[in-house]
Amino acid sequence: MLELFGFPGGIKPDSHKEESAGTPIRQAPLPPLLVVPFRQSATGGVDIRVKAGERVLKGQCIGSAEGPFGTCVHAPTSGTVIAIEARTLPHPSALAAPCAIIEADGADAWRERVPLDAYSADPETVRSRIREAGIVGLGGAVFPSHVKMNARIDTLVINGAECEPWITCDDRLMRERAPMIVAGAAIIRHLMGAKRVLFGIEDNKPDAAAAMRTALQTAGHPEMQVVTVPTRYPAGGEKQLIHVLTGIEIPYGKLGPDFGVQCFNVGTAHAVARAVLHDEPLISRIVTLAGNYAWPGNVETLIGTPIDALLALGEPKPDTDRIVMGGPMMGFVLPDTSLPVVKATNCLLAMSPTLFPPPPPEMPCIRCGACTRACPMLLQPHELYWYARSKNFGKTQEYHLFDCIECGCCAYVCPAHIPLVDYYRFAKSEIRAREREKAAADRARERYEFRKYREEREKAEKAARLAAKAAETKAKLAQEGAAAVIAAAQSRAHPEGKDEA
Repeated sequence: MLELFGFPGGIKPDSHKEESAGTPIRQAPLPPLLVVPFRQSATGGVDIRVKAGERVLKGQCIGSAEGPFGTCVHAPTSGTVIAIEARTLPHPSALAAPCAIIEADGADAWRERVPLDAYSADPETVRSRIREAGIVGLGGAVFPSHVKMNARIDTLVINGAECEPWITCDDRLMRERAPMIVAGAAIIRHLMGAKRVLFGIEDNKPDAAAAMRTALQTAGHPEMQVVTVPTRYPAGGEKQLIHVLTGIEIPYGKLGPDFGVQCFNVGTAHAVARAVLHDEPLISRIVTLAGNYAWPGNVETLIGTPIDALLALGEPKPDTDRIVMGGPMMGFVLPDTSLPVVKATNCLLAMSPTLFPPPPPEMPCIRCGACTRACPMLLQPHELYWYARSKNFGKTQEYHLFDCIECGCCAYVCPAHIPLVDYYRFAKSEIRAREREKAAADRARERYEFRKYREEREKAEKAARLAAKAAETKAKLAQEGAAAVIAAAQSRAHPEGKDEA
């Protein structure tokens, strides 16, 4: 029996898992038009490899990774790229970014696929396959997975906690596709040299835990173990789950591998297996349709599918007033439901005034300390709130603003109904913007100083060349003058026509 550890803070909201977890995963129909953003994660860029009018096959790379943190982007189906243009992304910033608009031909024809034996191939080859397959963390962070695999660890944690209310895509994945999750975890363990693998699953998912145990028993992995953890939000946070399972507390500024542990989502492990064993890049994902739907459930859909097409499968009820991407704790309201599904789209939560009443008016903070007691990161949310509100961003950083995981526990328990996380996000965005401006100013100053140094250097070199030339001329003239004096003296000593004897 594995000893479990608690984590500070946290809350226990109604889980609402049963509404969407009771039916099998449905396959979404192939849409006639897909919008595939070339930027699927916050790290790294993409080199666009297709042009408008070009025909593509399913799984074909249309954007290659730039830099060590980049991941590739692929065509979700076969068809024709009819345009490459900037489209608004489903992101809290609502910014636009280049997207490939693909008109599906209906054939859904794959490119050639070459499976890879992960255990006989060079580990670097396997990591390259995972990077080229565009695998990112499917728990919501969408951080490039190949970067997290470039370390040696003792313990591998596979995150099946799925603590956010209403979301059940990981639950259904574990129930229906446990063998592939185990295969993916085995590949990751092989790459990172982990001695043990712990599957952390909240105890409100007994069917998922049973399916995973059966898969482990069938596959014969004695080094792997399914561990049910108490249901408590945010137990699915990476640092919280590692703490619960291993007792290891990862401080701010440190990473799991610094302590011999690394964490991956169950969806990521499943995607790794598909990429390595079947050469299938990450072109689809499971999305939960929960909330105010006539037909809630989970749908497997292609990346780039218009969200409107998925909403039609769930049939939002007439009183639906907004759609949230993600859960009620960490999600955000979509500005437009015509936006495409991206790799980070784990849930489309339909909200109504009945299910999710508008929050009461915000009142002044009374410093009751409820937010501090609920914070799982041991921060002081009320202090962060005051400093963020007064735009004293230096103090917010002193109070470890960037250690905040934006889980929303503080706002959930706040009796003054202050949207605390909104203030933290505002402060973070302002600090990042100022850092970008400072970095740009630093680069401009460096360019100016280098140009000034170069001009002074060239001026000094020119002066040195002129001085050398003058010295050379002077020496030549002096030499010519001396020769003339000698010649004159010789002339005087030996007048023309007079016999020297």
